[in-house]
Amino acid sequence: MIDFNFFKQKSPQQRFLLILGLVMLLFYLALGTLLIFWKEIPFDITPTYRILFGVLLIVYALIRFYRLINQKDQSE
Repeated sequence: MIDFNFFKQKSPQQRFLLILGLVMLLFYLALGTLLIFWKEIPFDITPTYRILFGVLLIVYALIRFYRLINQKDQSE
């Protein structure tokens, strides 16, 4: 489970890195979704590779999110 008290005890630097990690999560999710659903993409790529790359970006975003949520305090 997610311990929300852990997030409250973070230093300003750790909170900034958490917010930056969430922004990057949203960026990778949006980019992966765009690659999957945007049919007339402005560069030449086959639909199979476009969908595979989009799915790969979404999986990478989820892995980053999992690691971000489950990271322990580095000073311990």
